[in-house]
Amino acid sequence: MENIIDIKNGFKVMMASAAFALCPLFSLAENGVEINHLGVSNTLVRVTGDGDYLILPVQEANDDARINVLVDGKIAETIYVRLAKSKTDYTVPFDLSPYKGKNVILDIVTPQGRSSVREAKEDVCWKGISVSDSFDNSDKETKYRPAYHHTPLYGWMNDPNGMFYKDGKWHLYYQYNPYGSKWQNMTWGHSVSSDLVNWEHMPLAIKPNGLGSVFSGSCVVDREGSAGFGKDAIIALYTSAGTSQMQSLASSRDNGTTFDILHSNPVLTLESEARDPNMFWNEKTGEWNLVLAHALDHEMLFFTSPDLKKWTLQSGFGKGEGCQDGVWECPDLFELPVAGSNDKKWVLICNINPGGPFGGSAIQYFVGDWDGKTFTADTDASGKIPTKWLDYGKDNYALVSWSDAPEGRRTAIGWMSNWQYAAEVPTMQYRSANTLPREIGLFRGPDGEIYASSVPSPELLELRGKLACNSGKTGINKKGKTFQLPAANNGICEILVDFESQKASAVTLTLANKQGDKVTMTYNPADRTMAFDRRESGQVDFSEGFPAVTVSPTFENDGKISLRIYVDRSSIELFGNDGKFVMTNLVFPNEPYTTLTVSSTGSNAKLDSLKVYSLNAN
Repeated sequence: MENIIDIKNGFKVMMASAAFALCPLFSLAENGVEINHLGVSNTLVRVTGDGDYLILPVQEANDDARINVLVDGKIAETIYVRLAKSKTDYTVPFDLSPYKGKNVILDIVTPQGRSSVREAKEDVCWKGISVSDSFDNSDKETKYRPAYHHTPLYGWMNDPNGMFYKDGKWHLYYQYNPYGSKWQNMTWGHSVSSDLVNWEHMPLAIKPNGLGSVFSGSCVVDREGSAGFGKDAIIALYTSAGTSQMQSLASSRDNGTTFDILHSNPVLTLESEARDPNMFWNEKTGEWNLVLAHALDHEMLFFTSPDLKKWTLQSGFGKGEGCQDGVWECPDLFELPVAGSNDKKWVLICNINPGGPFGGSAIQYFVGDWDGKTFTADTDASGKIPTKWLDYGKDNYALVSWSDAPEGRRTAIGWMSNWQYAAEVPTMQYRSANTLPREIGLFRGPDGEIYASSVPSPELLELRGKLACNSGKTGINKKGKTFQLPAANNGICEILVDFESQKASAVTLTLANKQGDKVTMTYNPADRTMAFDRRESGQVDFSEGFPAVTVSPTFENDGKISLRIYVDRSSIELFGNDGKFVMTNLVFPNEPYTTLTVSSTGSNAKLDSLKVYSLNAN
């Protein structure tokens, strides 16, 4: 989506000499701003022009400047921006429209040490700040911006938040920094879709206030109006993160476009750090349930409520169980049928960072029973609660599901990155995308245990365009067979491949380009695993945590593998054997991958079919 605008001219600034540094320093307000330097680290920017945005220059290498926005002499909000010192990497907009007709001053404290006011005045940001009627958010980074994954127009994004479905619309909120492409100023961004592929970017939904930044949380449709805001009101419960973390409530009467913050917040406090409330209506018990991450204690806490405001602690789960190597956060809890049986089980999602099987962030989960107050996890044959992973790639984190999804679906989405390197990936206008939306299910593995599966949501079938490659059954050997990927649209495609391998014949799929960048995906029948190697995938040296080989069990006994692989400009998502194993990994090739080669280390392997679809994406 593009929104090209005309930026107003710069402004002339007249500065007093350093000899008069103790005197008020004024600038002419010819082009919308007046700048007053008060010392080596303190500057006032008065908005004098008429426009909807104040454009702020950013230099990512700098530390954050603290900006108190004074409206008619009172602090309306505080934001943190890496104001440009020696160069401007990009600009971000501050929305002035809520303060039309009022006196707006930015009281800025910069962190850069200066020997004098004269030196401080040389920062390039002071010459770049301007008032504008609008902001140019057109895409300037098409090389790596995904074509069919959700991304913010600009700025930083991490965890998905508060998703709900209502009246044919999928609402996606997310942790968002509107003032730069690194983590800060946590706000709920908002996008809406009717098909889980094409997203409309909405105004900011919930902004920081006196209780702190707006961390992760959840939304529900209050069908009966139990919270007192009317039937079908949208209720959000989120973490306010100031000096401490506490849970706050907000309500919406316009289907989640705008929220009213409860004046009596917070509604839930604890004596230690807890965050990311995830709530749902329990039909069996007739009350609201809530899962809250007791982050540093490595456990999940469970609460009940009749009205979404007063919460009663019922139990906890997790101390000493599963992976304890990192912080527990971003929970989810839901019931699903077990494929091929009449059984139903509950799934407790527990995102963890660090501690993932290949470093950094990952999604841990537990299967068990929930009675409305207590979660009881299933044990394995040895009587222990096993550690299970939902995705065996490095780049699916903070996954949570939509509430009120249609037809009983359990549709979920994750943040497609990893805290090891999320702030260092080679994009700058924006940082991070979401994974493809996926449907969560349950199946019984060869060992008799119940595992979670995930398959691409059915809406993604609408992306399929021309069948660019269609190969039937054939043998494969060490030399391999090479297939051309679609040349259009930077190589984005969907690959469907079925093959069989027995004994010691490992099968490798290699995506490559003419520059020598490559990704290999190898099935090893000896130990029934699939490995994903991105160590030579393109740009990999921005973080020592990025070059990696991830390995997943394939949950099969017959050597038959069916893969569905989505290739976008900077990601590869592999779904194996109807989603029984999944690997989501970022890649940053120097140019799009153009070929797929299928090879085998022995003669006991054959390719049953291979299809490659071009995708109709922007």
